[in-house]
Amino acid sequence: MIVALALAASLVGASPEVTIMPAPLVERTVQNEMRSACSRQCGFIHYDNPTPVVAAVVEHNGMVVLAHNRGWPQTMRSFYGLITGFLERAESPEQCALREVKEELDLDGTTATLIGVYPFEQMNQVLIAYHVPADGTITLNEELDDFRHVPLHECKVWPAGTGLALRDWLRSRGIEPPVLEIPRKTRSE
Repeated sequence: MIVALALAASLVGASPEVTIMPAPLVERTVQNEMRSACSRQCGFIHYDNPTPVVAAVVEHNGMVVLAHNRGWPQTMRSFYGLITGFLERAESPEQCALREVKEELDLDGTTATLIGVYPFEQMNQVLIAYHVPADGTITLNEELDDFRHVPLHECKVWPAGTGLALRDWLRSRGIEPPVLEIPRKTRSE
């Protein structure tokens, strides 16, 4: 059961204190949409808005860097993707792209140029994708366990999320990339 912390000012004695009470969420119509809202009618509404995530098509030594995340399920052991990360408070998406490239690959990005914005409904995210040319020697952080340098003409894209950003960037370079299928999770994963 999802529970909201309902904030209610004490009505008795007009005290300025705020009381925190657990309250279950219930489905209600809010602005013509079904939403989860506090059952105590404290005003809390769970909008379930998508999370902004920044992706980087990292170009290093004339090739695209694709990386493998050590936390991915076994079915994705052969899948390599773009560098991604969550946008932090008071950080621009461009700054986030450069920071993630530094954190995950230890490369120095020179610029972050917007490729596009893409829905990633499977994870309830909005992806903001950038092209980031980068210099230096790759050193993986603890999130990644492998990487590949892929010549632009050998890049394959996937039909969702960051794959669409890579596709659009390659098309901007005059390359029509082939599409690969993403392995599906099994019930045991």
